[in-house]
Amino acid sequence: MRIDTLTDTIGEWLRGTGPESDIVMSSRVRLARNLAQFPFVSRATDQDRAEIERVLRERISGVPVGRGLDYIDVGRLEEVDRRFLVERQLISREHADAQGARGVAIDGAEQVSLMINEEDHLRIQCLHSGLDLRGAWEQIKIVDDQVERVVPYAFHPRWGYLTACPTNVGTGIRVSVMLHLPALVITRQIDKVFRSLHKISLAVRGLYGEGSQAMGDFYQISNQTTLGRTEEELVQQVADVVPVLIDYERRAREFLVRETQQNVHDQVSRAYGILRTAQTITNEETMQLLSRVRMGVLLGLIGDVKIADINSLLMRTQPAHLRKLCGSDGAGADDIERARYLRQHFEGGDASTRAAAN
Repeated sequence: MRIDTLTDTIGEWLRGTGPESDIVMSSRVRLARNLAQFPFVSRATDQDRAEIERVLRERISGVPVGRGLDYIDVGRLEEVDRRFLVERQLISREHADAQGARGVAIDGAEQVSLMINEEDHLRIQCLHSGLDLRGAWEQIKIVDDQVERVVPYAFHPRWGYLTACPTNVGTGIRVSVMLHLPALVITRQIDKVFRSLHKISLAVRGLYGEGSQAMGDFYQISNQTTLGRTEEELVQQVADVVPVLIDYERRAREFLVRETQQNVHDQVSRAYGILRTAQTITNEETMQLLSRVRMGVLLGLIGDVKIADINSLLMRTQPAHLRKLCGSDGAGADDIERARYLRQHFEGGDASTRAAAN
């Protein structure tokens, strides 16, 4: 699979078609697995890693997943291409930064990816649009069962699936949702909400998961424990909390419209104006402004912008995507190219097509 084939598309999870997709950007289920006959990646030799990569690449190639799996040799990619896959949510930052033999198999809809030689020998993830944890869980169960038929997992009768990090031992499952919560940020309720989540053993992370910063009021909520509870229970734990967060955010948006409509309309209008006219703009500022515009569209304050387009811009204006689309080659150039790309988009027409033509 060539990375360039992904630049003209966006994954299913960004289309904004899933349940509650005004607030829930995506639902993700991830499983950590290791092969029984090899040491963990952190203790593996270069030869071990190469053999793990070979075995998994060969054996998962025939696993029937969605529209079929395409394989990318991550170890041979340039840095910009690795960052591109991170921005795409198809591999983790740790996978991009790792050394040695490693790869990823991706299905045509970009819903399923299988990372080889990340922290564990195999990380399987399933990513759906909107609030669809149940659908993601049902899909990943099938993929996991199919993979387990062709490779022996490291499994202990008492402790469950054995993983490189003790916090993943047991089920090896991480259940998460990505939420857009601008109104809770504006009304300064977000810290109170996060403290409540920590009390029930749910973690709050940024756009790219563990260790990342929140940008544009986007947050990932996930389980912290994997041992002592079943996969179904952990999926349900997150699924039970998300509707409460959705309700909080919707109430906060209603409050903004009811009590401070002129102020919030001004914020949205200014954000929209800057995106349409800026000559240079950073990634962080773009994320924040697109967040405000996205909220404005959903509140009916902007009528000529589609949510799917905003979701696409959130991805396409990230540094690696921008460099792939427009050919920019540095931070300063990125900021200029990003502004040009945004102006072209809001002037009308497909910005990626225009960029390719220039």
